Amino acid sequence: MKARSLVFDLFGDYLRYRGGAVRLRTLTALMACFDVPEATVRVVVTRLRKEGWLESRRDGRETTYLLTDAAWALLDEGRARIFDRAAGPWDGQWHMVIYSVPETERALREQLRKKLAWLGFGPLSASVWLSPHDRIAQVKAGFAEHSAVRLDAFHARSEGAGADRGMADRSWDLAALDRDYAALLAEYRPRLTRYRAGELLGRDALVERMRLMHDYRRFPFRDPDLPPELLPAGWSGRAAHEVFLEAHGLLRSEAEGFVDEVADGLRRAS
Repeated sequence: MKARSLVFDLFGDYLRYRGGAVRLRTLTALMACFDVPEATVRVVVTRLRKEGWLESRRDGRETTYLLTDAAWALLDEGRARIFDRAAGPWDGQWHMVIYSVPETERALREQLRKKLAWLGFGPLSASVWLSPHDRIAQVKAGFAEHSAVRLDAFHARSEGAGADRGMADRSWDLAALDRDYAALLAEYRPRLTRYRAGELLGRDALVERMRLMHDYRRFPFRDPDLPPELLPAGWSGRAAHEVFLEAHGLLRSEAEGFVDEVADGLRRAS
């Protein structure tokens, strides 16, 4: 787990619910649970501040880091993609984006593709991306200030169920995604017995829960959250999501309690 990702995950799962602020000493102590040295923590938070994700203030002799509005929005969006799943039947309508970006703006084009994938769109062809969910407005909002990006949007239906499944197979590597979901299930489902028994306490619960989040949060970039009629038989994704939610919830009390214990202990010692 990279130090930058750990900082974001600590803010996203713990510190945001404690006002979105943390003393540097507290953050350093929490990062030490993952063998990240203080010098690395200082470098990471300095970079995140320069990038506009954190701001800092002086509290006496200590430095406190706080989430910016942009960071709050990013964490809210990330949490929705990780924890939420589309509910209700699919209406059979595809939502398509056709984009055009000049060759001189390759970095911007890659940024657009990452945003499309994050929102659950898949490439039917090079510049044609589609999704069963209407998130076109979110795509347009994200690139409204980039005049070099041209976006055309369509809402359409295919010839039928067979054509729908064919387009889904071409737009996403569902077989590889299913194998990775199955591997996650094989790793974490057997651990539920220990989690339910409350065997992991304090620091161990925090480390385990953070590793769970690290292992699971890569999936929203790849999983378009397709309706059941577009998924292959025996799909592992739903079961993996349920195991993730249960494990995340079972470890919550001990992990959060340890974060509070570290923060309170350092506050009393200062």
